[in-house]
Amino acid sequence: MRIACITTSRIPASTAHSIQAMKACHALAQVDGPVALWVPGDRPVAWEALAEHYGLETPFDVHWMPSRRTWRRYDFAWQALQEARRWGADLVYTWFFPAAALALHYHLPVVVEVHDRPSGRVGPWFLRNFVHTPGRKALLVITAALRGKLEEGFGLPAGADWVHIAPNGVDLEHYRSLPPAEEARAMLGLPPGLTVGYTGHFYAGRGAGLLVGLARAFPEVHFLWAGGRPEDVAAWREKLSAQGIENVTLTGFIDNRRLPLYQAAADVLLMPYERAIAGSSGGNSAEICSPMKMFDYLAAGRAIVSSDLPVLHEVLHPGNAVFCPPEDLPAWQAALAALRDDPELRRRLGAQAAADAARYTWRDRAARALAGLRATG
Repeated sequence: MRIACITTSRIPASTAHSIQAMKACHALAQVDGPVALWVPGDRPVAWEALAEHYGLETPFDVHWMPSRRTWRRYDFAWQALQEARRWGADLVYTWFFPAAALALHYHLPVVVEVHDRPSGRVGPWFLRNFVHTPGRKALLVITAALRGKLEEGFGLPAGADWVHIAPNGVDLEHYRSLPPAEEARAMLGLPPGLTVGYTGHFYAGRGAGLLVGLARAFPEVHFLWAGGRPEDVAAWREKLSAQGIENVTLTGFIDNRRLPLYQAAADVLLMPYERAIAGSSGGNSAEICSPMKMFDYLAAGRAIVSSDLPVLHEVLHPGNAVFCPPEDLPAWQAALAALRDDPELRRRLGAQAAADAARYTWRDRAARALAGLRATG
């Protein structure tokens, strides 16, 4: 099939939405295709730069299209859909309900990804419009918890066979043949010895305060924080310096292709989410999230310590992770001390994590998303 992807995410960018969209499109290009992606903007970027930034191998076309924010991207949806039709699209894959509505109007099969509850005055309307518009369609929701919320409050029909649970995924090929932690640290010029890692942004709700508390409590342990916007990294460097904490390395943003080596450099990987999690565009995703770092951590084959949020149990379990109450520093200190003192426990958790990661590849996710529509297309 010729698959037209339409997203309102900025490309390139370091946000989770941007990375997730490019990973999903890349997987579609690997399992079917050809694939073309339309994004807002007027500054094209060479494929080589995109491939390095996002960790991609299989090329696909990316088209930038000017759009006025005052029109809430509706002009972009219209223009992108017309371009997709001229391109000869057999299917539209999108994260933007207005584009999905137009595609169904033109009798094109549609896949829509949903990562949160619809918001504002028109968001719920677009979801209900998609539900009630006939056509060949699939709705991908990232967690069972999110599906439940959409069924309870937004009119999604319970048990609809065109609604699929589709957690985020991982490029397993990037995690094959990773070096042992000590060797990875040497390759990156990091200090030797037990290392505890965190990768991702420092938005509200990501547990940065708890990370600081752990670094202060374990001065003999090295902490590696990989990721974050420049302004956030600078602010945390200043705070750490003011508190005299010297056992933390902050790297700033790491290109996706290089990120596995940083995760491999850790003996323990942390997911210290709080009870409310903000994303790059705000909101609270603590009840319904599917963090991409969770799948990266699994593939890295390292012990994971995670906040005990119910939604995370859709993927994590006591065999591949240690759970702690959110924001409970003493509990996290106890968990980390136990892992520090028990290399065999770290090994068992990491081995099970790596085994479980095989269930969550981007390629398998893409193939499942297309299966029913390809069969009837």
